[in-house]
Amino acid sequence: MFDKARFVCPGVSLLLFGLLSLSACRDAGEGDYVNVSGKIFVFNYRIAEATYLLTLAKLRPLPDGSMLETTFENPAGGDPMIVRQKIWPTMEKITIESPPVKCVKANREYKVSMRLEDANGKLLQTIERKMISDTDQSVMPDKPLVVGPFYDPNPDKDSAENPSAACPA
Repeated sequence: MFDKARFVCPGVSLLLFGLLSLSACRDAGEGDYVNVSGKIFVFNYRIAEATYLLTLAKLRPLPDGSMLETTFENPAGGDPMIVRQKIWPTMEKITIESPPVKCVKANREYKVSMRLEDANGKLLQTIERKMISDTDQSVMPDKPLVVGPFYDPNPDKDSAENPSAACPA
């Protein structure tokens, strides 16, 4: 005779196990939206510029219209630099680059703070990081070594004019 329980119980157990496994894959909807996956100072000696560069990895979907406001400590002193950028829903990695900076010192901490907001300005997440350069900006040329899209040698690179600002100690 056919034993219904013998076939139904394993089937139900298998179905429940599958549903529980799938529910574990769902987004819980809580916690951080992004995390810092990389941070570095970029020294581009060809154009005599240094910038902060950070990358963020998306941990879960962001609301449409999200904005990221990043505040960079100004190594030359003065007001911090602020960069606001829209975060597109399809972005898996988010890259944030500061405007060019001057006076970066090796082995000194520089503060970076980020505010992730939804389209209405509601705060979703904050991130605070310290960045340390292993290179001093004094090794950079005062003027770009090359100019133009074809990296032509800069005819003014050896002129006596020195555009570098006085840096704090």
